[in-house]
Order: sequence, then C-alpha cells, then structure tokens
Amino acid sequence: MSPRQPRRRSYDQYCASARALDAVGDRWTLLIVRELLAGPRRYTDLHADLPGVSTDVLATRLKDMEAQGLATRRKIPPPGAATVYELTARGADLLPVLHALAEWGAPELGDRRPTDALRAHWFALPLMRRLPATGTTAVVDVVLDEGVFHLRLGGGDAGPAYGDGPAGAPDARLVLDADTCRELCEGALSLEAGVKAGRIEVVGAGPVATVLRGD
Repeated sequence: MSPRQPRRRSYDQYCASARALDAVGDRWTLLIVRELLAGPRRYTDLHADLPGVSTDVLATRLKDMEAQGLATRRKIPPPGAATVYELTARGADLLPVLHALAEWGAPELGDRRPTDALRAHWFALPLMRRLPATGTTAVVDVVLDEGVFHLRLGGGDAGPAYGDGPAGAPDARLVLDADTCRELCEGALSLEAGVKAGRIEVVGAGPVATVLRGD
C-alpha cells in the first residue's frame, strides 16, 4: 500500500477569496510569482533572489505551483541546457494582484533596515504604477547602484512585464538611487519632480524619453 499523501491545507470555504488563498496563500508563493513574472528562471536563480527561503520550502512551493497549474517546468536547449520554471497563463494572471500588493505595501517600506536584503528588480512592480503613460508599448531600463532592471510599459503581449538586468534596446533609461526609487514607489515623489530636482536622470532622445522627462 502506498503511503498516504498529506492533504494540502485548505480553508474549506466556498468563497473565491478563500479558494485563491488555498492556491497562493502559503508563505513564499507570491514572492516566487514575483520572480517568475520577470520570465523563466532556473531553480538556482530563484533561490538566489529569494534570500531566506530554504531549499526544501522552495522545492515544495514550486511543486505545489505546478500542481495548481500556476507554473510549469521545461528544459531549454544547449548552450543553456538547464531546467527552468515559468508561469502558466493562469499564473501570469496574478500580475494585477502583485501590483495591488505592491501599491498597498509601498508606504510600509520606510528606511531600509540593516537586515533587509535588496534586489534592484524588487522595485519593478510598484514603480510601474508610478511612471507616466507613454502612449505606446515601451521598454525602460532602471539603473540603481544595486543593479539594473527593465520595465515594459503600455501592456501588450511582447514579453514579461519586467525583467532583471538591462534590456537589449531600451527606449529610455532612468538613473537614480534606491532612496529616490523608494520615494517614487511610495508616491512621495513624482517622476517630474525628481527629474527637475536632479535626482533622476532620463537618458534617451526618443519620444518615450521625452515623455518621461516631462518635456
């Protein structure tokens, strides 16, 4: 007789919110979604960008996400020759949920604590909501001392909403420090005010850069 599989915890409530929390309410799950919204990631990359998670917990959460139809695994061909995890369409539908959480949580950031880990791309979700509409799909690099990430503005199906590292051919580049980025995410500073104060540099000569500079 095969050993009995442990039953996943459930609220056992006939409620859409409860069902959603059954799927993504476990600790670390939504942060894994945050990482996979940037595109396919190897297990080692996920572990590196989720400081504090144990290997056992990460493996369990990924397995649960596969079972829930939120993520899938695939092998990429040489020269990569690695297994990557990526979101399914159902998992990618969590983007507005992460947007709302980031919007709600941004005022809680405050000053960075000595124990706080930081990856530059963690600013991507709250920052996307603070940049002006460019009128078209655009890719913007964001350059911090802590690293570089890129945002895809204007929606569309051209790729992930954001990504770690610079884009290949961005329409514009924002250069700023982490404190300024935090103030933007909180809504305490507008992009226009940051540019005028010399705290944010907008690099680029095209129409997207013009909109971001407020010209």
